[in-house]
This record gives sequence, C-alpha cells and structure tokens, in this order.
Amino acid sequence: MAVSSGEGRNADQDDPERRQSARQRAGEEGLLFDGRPVKVPADIGYRGPTACAAAGITYRQLDYWARTGLVEPTVRAAHGSGSQRLYGFRDILVLKVVKRLLDTGVSLQQIRIAVQHLRDRGVNDLAEITLMSDGVSVYECTSPDEVIDLLQGGQGVFGIALGRVWQEVEGSLANIPGERAEPASPLGDHADELARRRRARRTG
Repeated sequence: MAVSSGEGRNADQDDPERRQSARQRAGEEGLLFDGRPVKVPADIGYRGPTACAAAGITYRQLDYWARTGLVEPTVRAAHGSGSQRLYGFRDILVLKVVKRLLDTGVSLQQIRIAVQHLRDRGVNDLAEITLMSDGVSVYECTSPDEVIDLLQGGQGVFGIALGRVWQEVEGSLANIPGERAEPASPLGDHADELARRRRARRTG
C-alpha cells in the first residue's frame, strides 16, 4: 500500500516539464487536497439507508459488505431481528471509497487490503491520504510529491483524495441528525421487548 516518493523514479520523472504537467493534472483531478475536515464524534451513528445514500451504494451492497466483514458498522452492530446497525462517519467514508474502487475495476481482494490499511490509520490521518490505483494495485500517497511521481510514472490511472471524500460525506450528512448508540442489553432483544411493554403499560 505505502508508496515512497523515491520509488520507481526514472530519468523521465526528473524532467521539469513532465513534472509540471503531472502537477497540473493532479490539481485538475482534485488529488492534492489541502482542506481541513471537521472532526466528527466517534459515538454518533447513522442508520443503513442514510449510510447507503451518503456512500452512493445499495442496501444489498451494504448488507453484504457487513456480513463478509469488509465494512462493518462500528457504532452499533445488528444484534438480532429488528435491531438497526449504526454506521459512524468514518465507516461511511470507507464505504464511499470502496464503491469508487469497485467502479474502477479494482479487485475485491485489493480493496480488502486497502480497507484494512485504512482501519489501522487514525481518523485525522485519513484526510491527508490520496489513494492511487492502476486498476490492479492500490497505492497510498501522503504527500503531493508521491502523487506527482505516480502520475509521471504512469502507474496512477486514477486517484481518490480522502480529504475530498470526507467533505462530500460531510455535505451529505449535514442536515441529517445522527444517533448515539444505547448500550445493548445483556439479555438481547427479549429484554428490549419487555422494556417496551412496561413503558406501554405506564403510558397507556
């Protein structure tokens, strides 16, 4: 995943004109992100349909990726019939990245490696990463020079600046209230149902 700025350099990559052209292309494609994403509380979650809308995926994809462990909800997992998964902001960010990688033909195996790598990163680090891919492998770039080196070398066919994806997800969720996960009962859904019946008797 990691790509150093010196990896794969050749004589062509030292050509100032080629380098300037690569920098211009990176700017036009939005690969050099310099914004400041807003910090999002880790305990706020969004239900499946909201996560799907923000990430641009179907509910079937969301469910399949959760069941196979590709992208699981970190705020609250499903725990029985009728329970609702809650996806955190970071989860939705990763869902959106997975969708873009799939759309460009990257294999699910490579995507799983990329997702695991992103999981190991701190939240603040994600906004500073640009993922580049040649359609086969996924490379991580953490500086403008690394992005430009890949573009010059012809390896990076497309790129995803996670800071920009972060802002897109922020915009999608701006007017949608999130939910805080309530602690799950040790007795599971049966205890939840008993609690609902008691509340109904008191208010009935």
